[in-house]
Amino acid sequence: MFSKEVGIDLGTANLLMYVKGEGVVIDEPSVVAIDAETKKCLAAGSEAKEMLGRTPGRMLAIRPLKDGVIADFDIAASMLQLFIKKTLGNVTFNRPRVVICIPSGVTAVERRAVREVAFKAGARQVAIVEEPMAAAIGAGLPVAEPTGCMVVDIGGGTAEVAVISMGSIVASRSVRSAGDEFEKEIIAYVKRKYNVLIGDRTAEEIKIAIASAAPYEGEEPYSVMGRNLVDGFPKEVTLTPAEIREVLSEQIGVIIDAILTTLERTPPELSADILETGITLAGGGAMLHGMDKLVAQQTGMPVFIAEEPLDCVARGTGAILESPETFSRTLFFDNRPSR
Repeated sequence: MFSKEVGIDLGTANLLMYVKGEGVVIDEPSVVAIDAETKKCLAAGSEAKEMLGRTPGRMLAIRPLKDGVIADFDIAASMLQLFIKKTLGNVTFNRPRVVICIPSGVTAVERRAVREVAFKAGARQVAIVEEPMAAAIGAGLPVAEPTGCMVVDIGGGTAEVAVISMGSIVASRSVRSAGDEFEKEIIAYVKRKYNVLIGDRTAEEIKIAIASAAPYEGEEPYSVMGRNLVDGFPKEVTLTPAEIREVLSEQIGVIIDAILTTLERTPPELSADILETGITLAGGGAMLHGMDKLVAQQTGMPVFIAEEPLDCVARGTGAILESPETFSRTLFFDNRPSR
């Protein structure tokens, strides 16, 4: 009766945690620093992210999630356990009920892995919700009503597209073209054109500073430092928004195709609803300059960016916890299996 209820957005790039009655209490990078020999978790979140690319031989800074799913089960569980303990304290006797999100396109094995990670991290009961549903709820869309609404959640590992009506996903598409792929394309481009190697953190800085889906006012070049592959010395490279836009055009095109494909699979009545209510963009990718304009141009529909798009999924899990009767069709708790 005294246990907490927690909503978790277990994202590839960031982990957000919502505690019922308190709001979003954790917003940290999904990065863990471990001892390479003992595999012991030394740090997680912002502290571990600062170590990316800068760790000595015995220490590793890694991301336990890739493309929206768990790549390293034990490290993901350790990271989640650390954040739960940081938020709730010792949960040995009062294990929390957890609502955790997964991409809509995961396999049954990947879904089970997320559930088991939550149990290993200390959960008493676990409910799994698909990310686009949580994003739509967090964006304030009328998901429980008999009307169609569309959400596009562009995260770090995946871009989730879904049409929702009466508390269920009617049509959806999940593609692994998102923030991480944007950064990989930027790294490859700088290496190919300028013969300079940059790291993941620098690529992320470039993405946030000048990446765009369409031209925008006030475009300015952006300079970064990398390692010259010819002589090994540091070298400064100046990039323009136009060239980064060209670099990302293929990955953005995959997301646009996913939106168009989902619209093609949508029943006519719901399509008419979406034409009125518009398409809502959520996740970090929604903040890409001109993304809303490009989607509107390609679909011919009104497009809106959700309020606080980075927090949409976490706030959606929170809304489910705060009002479970409203979202009962999306929620089913599994008890911790007996050992």
